[in-house]
Amino acid sequence: MFPKNYVKSFGNAFIGFKSFFKVESNAYLHSIAGIIVIVSGIFFKIELEEWLWLILAITLVFLTEMFNSAIEELCNLYSTEINPKIKIIKDISAAAVLIATFFAIIIGVIIFKPYLF
Repeated sequence: MFPKNYVKSFGNAFIGFKSFFKVESNAYLHSIAGIIVIVSGIFFKIELEEWLWLILAITLVFLTEMFNSAIEELCNLYSTEINPKIKIIKDISAAAVLIATFFAIIIGVIIFKPYLF
């Protein structure tokens, strides 16, 4: 079957996923948005290619938010005091999430506009 270290790695990944939802309040917002998009895709019976773009967009937002959360936690571990360098790091990380979110919104508009209008 699977070696023990693979099972442990999967276990650690699930713990990380659970921690992400504990630490990051935006995780719930992204989850709700993702569920709405998926339900809308089912309702409008979108094409396979459209599904691929939506899944890519949803995944990209989650990944960037997870990296952002990990970077913020790492920065907080280094120093909880106000530090201009750490602020730059956190701001750049947050900007990545913003870009991914804009990408997802653009993809959503392109895909769902023909079904709505």
